[in-house]
Amino acid sequence: MVALLWLLLWQAAAMAVGQELLLVSPMTMLRRLVQLVRQPVFWQAVFSSCGRIMTGVLLALAIGTLLAALMSRFSFLYAFFRPALQVIKATPVASFIILALVWIKSYALGAFAAFLMVLPMVWANLYEGIAAVDKNLLEMAKAYRFSFGKKLRYLYLPSLMPYFAAACGTGIGIGWKAGIAAEVLGLPKNSIGKALYNAKIYLEMPDLFCWTAVIILLSLLFEKLAAWILRALTSRLAAEKEAQR
Repeated sequence: MVALLWLLLWQAAAMAVGQELLLVSPMTMLRRLVQLVRQPVFWQAVFSSCGRIMTGVLLALAIGTLLAALMSRFSFLYAFFRPALQVIKATPVASFIILALVWIKSYALGAFAAFLMVLPMVWANLYEGIAAVDKNLLEMAKAYRFSFGKKLRYLYLPSLMPYFAAACGTGIGIGWKAGIAAEVLGLPKNSIGKALYNAKIYLEMPDLFCWTAVIILLSLLFEKLAAWILRALTSRLAAEKEAQR
C-alpha cells in the first residue's frame, strides 16, 4: 500500500513537471525496463556487476571476521590494524576509487571498492560481538575443557549471529553503492556502472531510472537472501542447542 502511494506521488510529480528529460514517469520507466530485459547486454551487465560487487562483499565478510577474531585474541594485532581500519572507514570512497584506477584494472574496481567499504564495518561489528560474549560461559567452557569447535558452535556463533546479520544487512547495501560508484568512474566493460554512465552522457533518462531501479532491486534481493540464510542458520543452531538439553 505504501509503495503504491509513492508510485502515485511519483506519477503525479512527473505529470506536473511534464518533461521526461527532467523526471520520467513510472510507466515510461517500466516500458523501457521491459525492453532492456529482452536484450542480452542487459543480463551481461547485471551478472558481471553482481559477480564483482558480491565478490568484494564476501571477501570483506570473510576477512573482517578473521581480523575481528585475531584482534580480539592478540592485542598487538589490534594495535597494528585498528588505525588502518579507521583510516579506511573515514576516507571517502571516491578517493580510494581514483587512487585504485592507477593500481588495478577497471574490471576489478567494483570488487575493490565494495571490499574496502564493507571491511571496517564487518570488523567493528564482530569485534564488538566477540567482546560481548558472556565471560562466565567462557569460564565454564574452559573448566569443562570444551574443544574449540564446541566453543565456536555453542558459545560464539549464537552470540555473534545478530552482529553478523547487522554487518551483512548494512554491508551489502554499502557494498553496492561503492561498487557501482567505482564502475561509473572506471567504466569496465559489461557493467551496470558503464550503462548508468552512458545513460547520463546521452541524456537517456528512462535508461537512467531503469538502471537505478535495477541497482536498488539487486541490493535488496541480496540483503533479503542473506537475511534468509542467516535466519535459517540461527534456527538450526537454536534447535541443536535445545536438543542438547
